Amino acid sequence: MKDLAPPHVPVIIVGGGQAGLSVAWELRKHGIESLVFERHGRFHSWRENRWDSFCLVTPNWQCRLPDFHYDREYGGTDPDGFMVKDEITAYLDAFAARTAPDLREGVEVRRVAPQPGGGFVVETSAGAWAADQVVIATGGYDTPIEPDYAGDLDPGIFQMHSVEYRNPEQFPEGGVLIVGTGQSGVQLMEDFIRAGRKVHLAVGPAPRSPRRYRGRDATDWLYEMGHYAITIAEHPDPVKALTQTNHYMSGRDGGKEIDLRRWHVDHGVELHGSLAGMDGTQLRFLPDLARNLDDADRSYCGIREMIDAHIARGGIDAPAEPPFARVWEPEEEPVALDLAAAGITSVLWAIGFRPDYSWIEADVFDARGKPVFERGVTAHRGLHFIGLGWLNTWGSGRFLGIEEDSRHLAGQIAAQMADARVGA
Repeated sequence: MKDLAPPHVPVIIVGGGQAGLSVAWELRKHGIESLVFERHGRFHSWRENRWDSFCLVTPNWQCRLPDFHYDREYGGTDPDGFMVKDEITAYLDAFAARTAPDLREGVEVRRVAPQPGGGFVVETSAGAWAADQVVIATGGYDTPIEPDYAGDLDPGIFQMHSVEYRNPEQFPEGGVLIVGTGQSGVQLMEDFIRAGRKVHLAVGPAPRSPRRYRGRDATDWLYEMGHYAITIAEHPDPVKALTQTNHYMSGRDGGKEIDLRRWHVDHGVELHGSLAGMDGTQLRFLPDLARNLDDADRSYCGIREMIDAHIARGGIDAPAEPPFARVWEPEEEPVALDLAAAGITSVLWAIGFRPDYSWIEADVFDARGKPVFERGVTAHRGLHFIGLGWLNTWGSGRFLGIEEDSRHLAGQIAAQMADARVGA
């Protein structure tokens, strides 16, 4: 008896987050059938991988899923606010209900294999499918990053990665060392301070941004200036854009900027340089705290200067702001710390994630394992990516840019499929 051919679908989308469902909606508008596989449940990372106090860092008006903007089709009433976790998932669920994708939850894609005659076999935990086109919408947050030397830490010290963090009550009594000062690290710092805990922070090279400046949210000014419309091809320093950590600030309590110097002065946060190693309870740091703080401030002031120049060019009536002033400078930079002596009982890793594309059998990755594409379209016909940072602009991979990216990609898929029909 011959083996039955796997069922065929024109487009398979791997990943049931906002990027995958946005592409499915845009494909439907082209009359193209798609099937979405999600190994957990829809919007899993928003429901399960965010902490209890999580809220957006960018204002709600930037939530612009295709044909479903927060302050238009969704009917949101606080465009300048910052949705908390449950509000975000409610918005996403409403989008899914409106677009009704063919979504198979709890199905893990284990292999995507190009076929000699074109198309792909997609092997899943629920069987195999054939597809003409495949869209990878899994994002870049597959594997939590912890350094190898984390294994050298005294086993009596509690460790956790931010992906598992929900609230400070998960941690034993005592001080906590948070490693990483991207958007996650600085917000978790505040969580512990509010809980009355002693916080030590290993400060990395992440830049920071103003929150409100000269009467408006800084992101409003940057959007008006066209800053977020700059493509990666137009960017003056694309390597920096692709590798730089996001600017840190917060949407909590209506939005605030984060100045680590002030958190040291006002809340007693102990600041250290980049973590370099561990041995038992002994930690080593690089002597780069002052440089990292200065670099973050340079980024902060640079954004203010861009806004000032925009206001001056346009003759815009906007309130003046006092010049930036540092409230604290490190007098010395100790490169060693004994956790036991400092009363630190926990380490919280907030240094990011790396993607896992080992299940994709196509030659579309560079030497570092990152996919190579032009606006999501790879050199291997029919294989595409969506929902990654700087797919095209800063907004790619965020709510702000997903409408444009998914619309463009759906158009490219439709064109490739039309070409295939003509050539058949």
